[in-house]
Amino acid sequence: MAGQTSAAAKRITRKSKTGRSLPNKPQDFQIRFRVIEGRQLPGNNIKPVVKVSICNQTHRTRIKRGNNPFFDELLFYNVNMLPADLFDEIITVRVYDSNSLRSDSLMGEFKIDIGYVYDEPGHSVVRKWLLLQDPDDASSGAKGYLKVSMFVLGAGDEPMLEKKDVNEDQEDIESNLLMPAGIALRWITFVLKIYRAEDIPQMDDAFAQSVKEMFGGDSDKKNLVDPFVEVSFAGKMIRTKVIEKNANPEWNQAVNLQIKFPSMCERIRLTVYDWDRLTKNDCVGTAYLNLSKIASSGGEVEAATGESGLGFLPAFGPCYLTLYGSPREFTGFPDPYDDLNYGKGEGVAYRGRILVELVTKLDVSNEKKIEDIPNDDILVTEKYQRRRKFSLSVVFHSATMLTEGGEAIQFEVSIGNYGNKFDTTCKPLASTTQYSRPMFDGNHYYYLPWSNVKPVVTLTSYWENVSHRLDAVNILQNMADRLEANVTALKTAMLANVSDSRLAEVWLKLIDQVLEDTSCQLPELEGKPNITALDIQIRKLRMFYLENIKESARKLREEATDVKATLPDIEDWLLKVYQMAEEPQNSMPDVIIWMIQGERRVAYARVSAASVLFSTSHAEACGKYCGKTQTVFLKHPQDKTNGAKLPVQLRVNIWLGLSAVEQKFNSYAEGTFSVSAEMYENQALMFGKWGTTGLVGKHKFSDVTGKIKLKKESFLPPKGWEWESDWIVDPERSMLIEADAGHTEFADEVYENESRFPGGEWKAADEQYTDVNGEKSAPPGEIDCPPGWQWESDAWSYDINRAVDEKGWEYGFVIPPDTKPKSWSAAEKMYHTHRRRRLMRQRKKDPKAAADVKGRPPGQDPEGWEYAALIGWKFHIKQRSSDTFRRRRWRRKMAPSDRIGSAAIFKLEGALGADMSADDDSKSSGKDKETATTVFGANTPIVSCTFGKSFVYHLRCYIYQARHLKALDKDSFSDPYAYVSFLHQSKKTEIVHATLNPTWDQTLLFNDLEIYGDPQIIAKNLPDVVIELFDYDQVGKDEFLGRSICPPVLKLSGTTDITPKLLWYPVQNGSKQAGDVLVAAELILKTKADGSDLPIVPPQRAPKLYMVPQGIRPVVQLTAVEILTWGLRNMKPYQLAAVTSPSLIIQCGGEVVETAVIKNVKKNPNFPSSVLFMKVLMPKEEMYTPPVIVKVIDHRPFGRKPVVGQCTIESLEEFRCDPFVEKMDVAPQARMCLMSAPRDVIIDIDDKKPLLASKRDFGVKSTAHLAEKEEETVDWWSKFFASTGDHDKCGQYVQKGYDGLKVYDCELEDVPEFYGLTDFCKTFKLERGRTEDDEDDPSIVGEFKGSFKIYPLPDDPGMPPPPRQFRELPDSGPQECIVRIYIVRGIDLQPKDSNGLCDPYVKIVLGKKVIEDRDHYIPNTLNPEFGRMYELSCFLPQEKDLKISVFDFDMLTRDEKVGDTVIDLENRFLSRFGATCGVPQSYCTTGINTWRDQLRPTQLLQNLARLKGFPQPAFLDDGNRISYGGKDYTLNEFEANKILHPHLGPPDERLALHVLRTQGLVPEHVETRTLYSSFQPNLSQGRIQMWVDVFPKSLGPPGTPFDITPRKAKKYVLRVIIWNTSDVILQEKSITGEEMSDIYVKGWMPGFDDKQKTDVHYRSLGGEGNFNWRYVFPFEYLPAEQLCVVAKKEHFWSLDKTEFRVPPKLLIQIWDNDKFSLDDYLGYLELNLHNIIVPTKTSSKCNIDMIPDDKQPVKPKSVTNLFEQKSIKGWWPCIAEKDGTRILAGKVEMTLEIVTEKEAEERPSGKARDEPNMNPKLDPPNRPETSFLWFTNPCKTMKYIVWRKFKWIFLGIILLLIVLLFVGVFLYSLPNYVSMKIIKPV
Repeated sequence: MAGQTSAAAKRITRKSKTGRSLPNKPQDFQIRFRVIEGRQLPGNNIKPVVKVSICNQTHRTRIKRGNNPFFDELLFYNVNMLPADLFDEIITVRVYDSNSLRSDSLMGEFKIDIGYVYDEPGHSVVRKWLLLQDPDDASSGAKGYLKVSMFVLGAGDEPMLEKKDVNEDQEDIESNLLMPAGIALRWITFVLKIYRAEDIPQMDDAFAQSVKEMFGGDSDKKNLVDPFVEVSFAGKMIRTKVIEKNANPEWNQAVNLQIKFPSMCERIRLTVYDWDRLTKNDCVGTAYLNLSKIASSGGEVEAATGESGLGFLPAFGPCYLTLYGSPREFTGFPDPYDDLNYGKGEGVAYRGRILVELVTKLDVSNEKKIEDIPNDDILVTEKYQRRRKFSLSVVFHSATMLTEGGEAIQFEVSIGNYGNKFDTTCKPLASTTQYSRPMFDGNHYYYLPWSNVKPVVTLTSYWENVSHRLDAVNILQNMADRLEANVTALKTAMLANVSDSRLAEVWLKLIDQVLEDTSCQLPELEGKPNITALDIQIRKLRMFYLENIKESARKLREEATDVKATLPDIEDWLLKVYQMAEEPQNSMPDVIIWMIQGERRVAYARVSAASVLFSTSHAEACGKYCGKTQTVFLKHPQDKTNGAKLPVQLRVNIWLGLSAVEQKFNSYAEGTFSVSAEMYENQALMFGKWGTTGLVGKHKFSDVTGKIKLKKESFLPPKGWEWESDWIVDPERSMLIEADAGHTEFADEVYENESRFPGGEWKAADEQYTDVNGEKSAPPGEIDCPPGWQWESDAWSYDINRAVDEKGWEYGFVIPPDTKPKSWSAAEKMYHTHRRRRLMRQRKKDPKAAADVKGRPPGQDPEGWEYAALIGWKFHIKQRSSDTFRRRRWRRKMAPSDRIGSAAIFKLEGALGADMSADDDSKSSGKDKETATTVFGANTPIVSCTFGKSFVYHLRCYIYQARHLKALDKDSFSDPYAYVSFLHQSKKTEIVHATLNPTWDQTLLFNDLEIYGDPQIIAKNLPDVVIELFDYDQVGKDEFLGRSICPPVLKLSGTTDITPKLLWYPVQNGSKQAGDVLVAAELILKTKADGSDLPIVPPQRAPKLYMVPQGIRPVVQLTAVEILTWGLRNMKPYQLAAVTSPSLIIQCGGEVVETAVIKNVKKNPNFPSSVLFMKVLMPKEEMYTPPVIVKVIDHRPFGRKPVVGQCTIESLEEFRCDPFVEKMDVAPQARMCLMSAPRDVIIDIDDKKPLLASKRDFGVKSTAHLAEKEEETVDWWSKFFASTGDHDKCGQYVQKGYDGLKVYDCELEDVPEFYGLTDFCKTFKLERGRTEDDEDDPSIVGEFKGSFKIYPLPDDPGMPPPPRQFRELPDSGPQECIVRIYIVRGIDLQPKDSNGLCDPYVKIVLGKKVIEDRDHYIPNTLNPEFGRMYELSCFLPQEKDLKISVFDFDMLTRDEKVGDTVIDLENRFLSRFGATCGVPQSYCTTGINTWRDQLRPTQLLQNLARLKGFPQPAFLDDGNRISYGGKDYTLNEFEANKILHPHLGPPDERLALHVLRTQGLVPEHVETRTLYSSFQPNLSQGRIQMWVDVFPKSLGPPGTPFDITPRKAKKYVLRVIIWNTSDVILQEKSITGEEMSDIYVKGWMPGFDDKQKTDVHYRSLGGEGNFNWRYVFPFEYLPAEQLCVVAKKEHFWSLDKTEFRVPPKLLIQIWDNDKFSLDDYLGYLELNLHNIIVPTKTSSKCNIDMIPDDKQPVKPKSVTNLFEQKSIKGWWPCIAEKDGTRILAGKVEMTLEIVTEKEAEERPSGKARDEPNMNPKLDPPNRPETSFLWFTNPCKTMKYIVWRKFKWIFLGIILLLIVLLFVGVFLYSLPNYVSMKIIKPV
């Protein structure tokens, strides 16, 4: 059993290693599926076709023939979707028989998850066999094999190269199956038992229930859902029955999924739907079962350790799966978050649970897809559904960083359905905080002013007790957290380059902690009532892995010597522990916190229940945040910005535990918990007096709604609580906060209103003064300046900075029944009836007045009343003349009794309902209950936690600088500043203008931070410092740049010697990385009120602007920065004008230098003076190094100097150097020096020396004859294929000793040893404009070519400075060059035509020169062999960019671009690696490898020696020895054991070349370049193999170019003579009952349409047939590649022939001829002409075993190559399929002969026995006389059929007839004779 599931376990390991770190947003993917070939496809005379379906796209291959078809077709699928959705999609491969029109034409299929392929190395599966199977027949075996390659490519991914093995044709299929080794596929059944569901939300409209309720009926709104479950796995989809009108349905059905196991599909999806009769079914929620988490093989563990029994088949439950999705509240409108219900994104609300169980059976006897579960099985699940009561407490410590004030806010906490205030199906609980109105923090954010009274929510819920699972999860999670923290510390120590002893100390701490953690025991399972099989297996696996990690750690501790080498092992441990911490059977839902604003759900957060769960078994088993204060960032549901806008930051303390142990909560509780009873006293103003007379529909004492009557006496303290005080007036805290709270400046406003009849005079309106919403307001004269404030102006003024007239009026009119205008305009019209204007008056805080912020705000009513103009209107504190209604809140506080403690808050459920029995107005008992419930709903217990003492802290945030920020201004920069928030305070940094790398160097001081709670407890979970970066804009709203979080360092005493260290923290903008910020923070506990115990205040750079102090800021050193400013390239126009006269400004560390101006970019884009020098104070530590900023300024008329481009060079580490180290290469490349040298160099490419030394005699063959013979055997393609490893295509090239070349699988720039060819100068992209949201980068507007050298300067100014680094630079003037572009071939081009192919051709652009090779397009291919060379001339650097494009040729429409690639020729020209012309392996003067460079090897070596400062190379021993660079080299060293051929040049040149090849120069090569398209800019559109040679004209003409013209296929003829057949199956019976067959033989070469067949050998009675028949098959063949070339039109309307390359095969079929029905197929023989089976000489020795099964490799001795042997004769067996097995269908005697076209002309032969019937001459077959067609030869039929079979019958009949005749005559004559005798007696 363990062996059968190793695929699952391997998938676990693989996924953990590769990971899927892709952003969760729709993006481009490309899936490539290559169908290579099929083997052993079932059936006779079949025509297979493969159809591949991916993401609702289906492509098919071309139709082939035979049971072993060769396809080699590449199918492309382009999709744009979420990665998570893509990985769940299935690749379905089906093979059909195109001959069959029946339903059973499907021959076999295979399915695999896309995610499985993506998790493979390289995101690909390369040349693997798929086992095809019948999806409907579980008992059937293999239905054939299909070899495929699959690639799943995302942005930036490159497909792996497919390399065919030399012996691949003879490979064992079973060993290369897409399955783990040694695993046998077998059919199994997943039995998924679906029992029941609960808490399904309302999904249908309640209209019918509302009507029923109106007529007195009972409504049942909670059951308005008709659920059913849909199970989906591996393309199969099965549904349960629908249960109508039931929110807690019981299906009790089992779904049977029959699959081949191990499966290539990963997840079983369960989706609960609401059935709708007329409309589309609505999705309720989705859950998944991941097979990799509920199964294990233990395969790799068992193999490594010998441990057994660790594997188990997939199993699950019985256990509840939780459904998450959109909010539960039902509306009749479309659900905007419906995608969440399908599992797309994180669900924001609990949607119910579903009880399921998965059992794996090893039999497939049950064919029912779905069936009912037996009652016995249902009863077994009862023990798994036992509920326990859980208590949940959440203390809200703070709610900060609110971005908007105004509307009051409350928070709701729920777990499952419990606590959901909008769900009427649940009992109301104290699950919401009181509404609070946000207060401004004085800077940027708002916060909720809870002060020392923290709101508490508490609720109880009922769930299964799964603590035995979650305890283990928490133990492993805590273990993983400690290990991750230690790994981070270890990595930080490595980056900081600490001493070895300190590093070893950190490492030992990590290892010791691992040993301690892995020694712990996981919770035991014995005695637990709800243990499942999966629990036992997972615990066993976890314990084994922990023991394994422990042993590895112990071994490392004893044996390890290199700390860095152990890091990969340690990271593997961490990964494994995190994997073990995943619990698939967690039935407890998450805790969900919602922020509610105005009865609207605004933002949410999900907290795992396990992370806050209390455990009684072990302290380590408690959740990570159980009873601890944690920071929670809420987020908007389905946030499009991915968290760019932060709704609120919460600090909450959550405790969850069994109610049976709720007393344990007391040890976690901080502060004093209290509960308040609450009611409101209401009064109305009547005749100038306040009283109860004017209350209409209100009670004197009521709840907050005013509708429910309450009495003080009706409240009774609940159990465990006692009254702490009497009723007191407690004004609502949110009412105490005025709009100006927290502000230093404020504007009061009042609107003056006037009205008139249309056309009349304006008069004061009935309500002359109102607020902006039209509500009555006090006149301006009655509005006094509040205490602590002072007016800025003397009087009220009209606001004219709006859409108003010159007096500030705006006009409107009223349309009844409205009483106020809905819109206003600035121009007066006759029909306007209303106008208003805004009066405003500014005030500011009075610095001299000490406002009492903690006491009662000035102006508050001393009796605590709140006033409103009308009942139900908004309340305010201060009474106004327009007020007619007032109320005040009474509260009575209760405290828990001492014996219960804080845990008493869990006993509040239903406890604060008022006793209504004393109310005289009470109705029937039923109504009493309803009223009590209503009262309870309006008066849920108000729980709070009061802290008696606050601790005052001081925070210092050191924000030094940021880097890599996004450009949000059009000038390519931003103006960044930061808001730094800590709890309820925030500060703002200064604005740094026009930079993406701002340096603030600022310390922000946060004084008097009140934090409630024990400092020692707070130290364990410190609040974070949150930094939000913005771009300042003069016009419009400041734009958000990103957010970063920094944990502060806590100092509890002033003597604590902890110095915070500046560290880089990432800046996130949603899910995108948006830069880094260098920051540190320290939180200091103030012990003295005057702050004398605080550190010294940092120095000020400006008033109230503090710098980062010494000791924290980076230590700097005087550093030299040399800048090579070579030039600018490809500058795009700025403001529609070309950039003509640019200069460069370079900034670094506050220093600025500027280059000279380029006078004319078009003539010479290089700078006149190339080197700049600057001295900069740079930090010593690399992590603090500031970036270099390069700005390009264009000098335009009238003194304008706009910035036309910029770039930021972030990492300077690669430019650091030691100035005193002697440089080996002073200048780039040999030819650069040569060009700047005097022009007296002799360039003589014609060599006068003999080809080889006289010691070797190669005969007297002439060079011409040698070349002619050479051309016949090898060509450049032989060299290419020999270099790629395709030795079967290169002929005798390698054996002749010829040299190869280097084939790079990537661009030459990407080869590591050549450093991107930027060794002389690098290319920096210049950017301009803002970074758009949809784009990753700003637009590229040009390139800066240059480099830097950075080195420290001596501190002593008297010391001599180090030598300069940029010396002896090459000439920067233009150079005219010859460029040769060799395009070899294309690989896997993106198809552009509807037939899945394209017609590619090459287009080359170099400067203004364009070559469009449209005439040489290659039709219908994705892998064209171009074999083209193009030669151009150009001027460098002006025409440096060589653009090579591949287009698809179209006759009628516009040609489509497949993709393009760009080569920087200037980089190759300047590089010291000699990239202009690759150095070959040998120096040849003739042949296909003739030297093609301008300079000979000796000249190149001389120049290289001069550049490196070496003496000139000295040749000795006639050029066989050389002295160079202080070393001696001999020719024998390099050419020992090598084959020397006659094309080699003189010894000195060969030896010089060998020495050159040791100098690291670019060798002769072919590079593989990826094509890209703007349609999918980050996805490969295919690749081309090519290379480029660049030759400066100043060095003379280059050598002869290579001829890379594609090979032409040679014409051959295959002659097949069918001599005889024997033992052919006798298919029919003759009319005489004999078994016989009318045999004929059909033959063809697959891929060719020429089918030939023999005449018919009629009436073969023994299976023998005689033919003497010749087939003649002409074909075109590539000997080097061993493939046939087939060119034919796919359709009659096709313009071009499609060229295929297929293996040379011969297919022979034996048929039975029928005249009046279809011929009967008897058997076939398939022969590969390269590996042809050696026949037998006699028929008796010929048997079926000669043809090997494809599962077994072919023995080399039993095959031969017909192309080498030329002719072969003998007997071969033919086979047929019968009942899935092979049988012998007959034997055929043939002669096979292959001749060339020339030989066919010399020795002609005709088809059949036609003329010329020779070579050899075929006589008519000597067939038996019985061989004829019966109805065309009646005489022969009588002779050979009737007479031979029935002659004795005929003779008997004739004899009988004669006898009868005689008897008849006798009887006839007898009477007459007797009478005559009587009459005439003798």
